[in-house]
Amino acid sequence: MRIGVSGARGSFSEAAAATYARKRNGQLGEYESVYLISVEAVLAALEVGNIDFGIFPIENSNGGIVIEAVHAMSRHNFKITMMFEIDVHHNLLVRKGTTADRVSAIISHDQALKQCRMYLKRIWPTTEIREYPDTAQAAADLASGTLPETAAVIASLEAAEIHGLDILDPSIQDLKFNFTHFIAATGS
Repeated sequence: MRIGVSGARGSFSEAAAATYARKRNGQLGEYESVYLISVEAVLAALEVGNIDFGIFPIENSNGGIVIEAVHAMSRHNFKITMMFEIDVHHNLLVRKGTTADRVSAIISHDQALKQCRMYLKRIWPTTEIREYPDTAQAAADLASGTLPETAAVIASLEAAEIHGLDILDPSIQDLKFNFTHFIAATGS
């Protein structure tokens, strides 16, 4: 069983895939996560049969509709098998030893930036904010040196652990309860 997720290893979509597997009460059996980064890539892979299920976000209680998902959904044929939500906690991650006074830019997916916008305005009002295709990919790229060492990224605790990043500030989303709705889909 191959489940395509719209994120890299350590993404919230990967966590959603695990939640989906639990909700199916073991009916899926063993599965492999396929990291496809974007909703477009998930739905394209689903449509040609490269994956059995696709998992992607559609809406967040604070950040609203995931525009990327709406555009991708309009271009592909698929069947929704389940809609469900997970509680999302964002964290500000940096490379080992980087202190707050050295952070020159904060980078993450558009949805993560929206879900943390008041925090960013309050704590980081003069810091450059940049969009990235995926929260977990931003963490991987920070750890590998693809992103500058003075950058910080917004991503999951799992991404911090996987990539050996420090948590500069935990649980920075604007709402204590920050639920993202996901779609599990199969080919039509």
